[in-house]
Amino acid sequence: MRNAKICEEIVFPVEFYDVDSMRVVYHGNYVNYMEKGRCALLNKIGFGYHEMEKAGYMFPVVDIKVKYLHSLTFGDKVKVVAGLTEYENCIRIAYEIYNADTNELCTKAESTQMAVEIATKETKFVCPQKFVSLVNQLL
Repeated sequence: MRNAKICEEIVFPVEFYDVDSMRVVYHGNYVNYMEKGRCALLNKIGFGYHEMEKAGYMFPVVDIKVKYLHSLTFGDKVKVVAGLTEYENCIRIAYEIYNADTNELCTKAESTQMAVEIATKETKFVCPQKFVSLVNQLL
């Protein structure tokens, strides 16, 4: 994945509850797939949602972009590749979602999350040093 500093990949099946009556994955569920990839990536870094909270921060999504290329259907296997592209001022993650059976790229996406201090509800324009340090350890 281009420009990604750290990547993580997960594979899982398309479940029946993810699809519409035509057995095609509902477009909104790709955001759920992104969340699965994001969680795997943040856990790899050592700064998953529990660690964020313990450090006194939450990271709401402030921007999301999704480009749909091909559909996934019931029974397909999904491969999500999540790559960290920015980590000092915000968390920006690029996603590539594939049909794992055919290796066809189905969706390209990006999410941006900003640090918010839990105690004050103040938005921070730099990421907590703990997160930056964990990323730098993996680089």
